[in-house]
Amino acid sequence: MPKKRTNYTAEFKAKVALAAVRQEKTLSQLAAQFKVHPVAIAKWKARLLEQAADVFNDGRAKKTSDDPSVEELYQEIGRLKVELDWTKKKSHELD
Repeated sequence: MPKKRTNYTAEFKAKVALAAVRQEKTLSQLAAQFKVHPVAIAKWKARLLEQAADVFNDGRAKKTSDDPSVEELYQEIGRLKVELDWTKKKSHELD
């Protein structure tokens, strides 16, 4: 019968990844200590290092014109303005 896959909590992964970042022990030693495969520890460590900047993100959105949703909104505003101007012009002609 195959071994059941173990799901680790985020807190446990963070604890192990931080231990790996400290480099006080080798991955093999950490694997033996925490009873986790060394490859898993290496992946958790890499993910921690990649996403470390997100910890200090203050939640404010960066304003960039590269965002396609912003461009779409500006296009929609332009279309609506043209429609409004046309409607105003036609309503004055009917008076």
